[in-house]
Parts: sequence; C-alpha cells; structure tokens
Amino acid sequence: MKYVVVTGMSGAGKATALRFLEDMGYFCVDNLPLPLLDKFFELTEGGDPVHPALVLGLDIRNGSLREAAETIGQLKKRGKDISVVFLDADDDILLKRYKETRRIPPLAGNDRIEMGISRERGQISFLKETADYIIDTSCLLTQELNLALENIFHLERQYDNLFVTVLSFGFKYGIPSDADLVFDVRFLPNPYYIESLRPKTGNDPEIRQFVMKSPAAEQFLDKLEDMIRFLIPHYVREGKHRLVIAIGCTGGKHRSVTLANGLYLRLQENQTYGLRAEHRDLDQDAKRGK
Repeated sequence: MKYVVVTGMSGAGKATALRFLEDMGYFCVDNLPLPLLDKFFELTEGGDPVHPALVLGLDIRNGSLREAAETIGQLKKRGKDISVVFLDADDDILLKRYKETRRIPPLAGNDRIEMGISRERGQISFLKETADYIIDTSCLLTQELNLALENIFHLERQYDNLFVTVLSFGFKYGIPSDADLVFDVRFLPNPYYIESLRPKTGNDPEIRQFVMKSPAAEQFLDKLEDMIRFLIPHYVREGKHRLVIAIGCTGGKHRSVTLANGLYLRLQENQTYGLRAEHRDLDQDAKRGK
C-alpha cells in the first residue's frame, strides 16, 4: 500500500493539496489524532482495492509532530511505502494569506499573526529537513501546485523540490526584487522602432520572428540554456526551492518576452522541477495609454 503524508506550514496549501489528491482518487484523512497513527497504518496494511494510495494530512494542530515523524520513520524502516510532502511559503506570504482570509495561525493565541507563524516554523522546521518532497507555494497558483502534485504522484516523474520561474520585465519599470538571475537582452534589435510591430508583443509570431532572426538571439538562448541547466542541479543540492530567472529589455514587451518564452520552451525538455513563464510588464504600455 502506498501512503502520502502532506504536512508543512499552516496556510501553505495543505487543504488545496488534499482536495487535489482526493480528486485523483486517493483516500484522504486530515488531522488524524496522533495516538491513532499506528492503528491507521495497521488497519490499512492489507491495501485498498479502490484507492491507489492513502493520504494523511498532518499539521501543528495535531500536537507533537516529532512523535508523528518518529512513527513515520519507523514505518519506513519496516518497508512501508511512505512519501512525505512538506508545503512551505515565505512568512510575508503566509501573513498576507491570513489577513485575506481573516484567520489566525494555530499557535498565535492572543499574539500577533507574525508570532504565531514564527512559533510554528520553529516547531516544525525539522520536518522539512527529512521530507521527500518540498513544494514552496509562495508564488504558486492553485493549478501550479496541482501540476506539481500530479507530476510527482500521478505521472511519477522525478521532482527536484525546485520551482523555476522565467520572468520577462522592462528595465524602465525596475528590476524584479525577487530575481535570482538577471539577464539584459537590450543588445538585440528592438521591434519598438518599427511602427507596424510596436503594438504587438513577444507572444505574437511577428515579434518572435523579428527578434529570433538575429543570430545573436539564438546564440544567447543556447548559452543561457546551457548555463541554467548547469546551475539547477547545484541549486537543488544546496537546498534552494525557488529560482527566478529574469530577462529584461527596455519596456518588457518585445525582446524579453520572446527570449523568456524561448527559454521556457527549452527548459520543458527533460524537466524534473516546477516551471512557468511570467511576463511582468507585458501590459504596461496599455495601462499607461501608450
């Protein structure tokens, strides 16, 4: 019998993950009292012909998660097929989510939300170190979290606990504050100066053709792809869970969008991590009436 334990920080998406796994046909049990944990595994040892796996949701509300981790560790040593998924998010993201939903962290009590988040992180950080899969949901949409879970448990692909965002932007609107790697493609010919191309974006074939007809564009993508593929295993080994690759041109509408899309398509090949393309400044001209 296959088991999946979904845990992590409150507010990081456990309920969303359980709903998705349930839709995949898994049988989900949330916040089972810890004294019943051994009994749960004992009763399900014979397997379940209806469900491909049993999913157990655990969080700080269960009590001492160290006790649960010890039980799960012992069961793994006895040959149980158990995968532990740890969902995490930055503290400021969790704070924002709590404020939007008007909920209170389990350990906040009468203190501020920040205190509750800090206490919880301190008490469950050990789980992250031993988890089989770590998914940082700070910047993930629900569908992207679902896709990561599908890749791991349905398609059974390798997952390197890393989510990569390829982000286009315009330098005149500022460099993205969360960028890990920044690349400047303003050396390429600019479609902005051709009146018929100016209203279009890097998502349009006319712009892609204009930008990529420059030999330097294809050469840049080759070298960038090679470097990113070299870096990713090293980032994974160092425990990095999010990587933002920012590609910028002047306005973030033509060249950067084209190159970001190109890198995204290349990285999709033999992908072992979460991946998405995002265009921060694509609509800035329209918003500013240009």
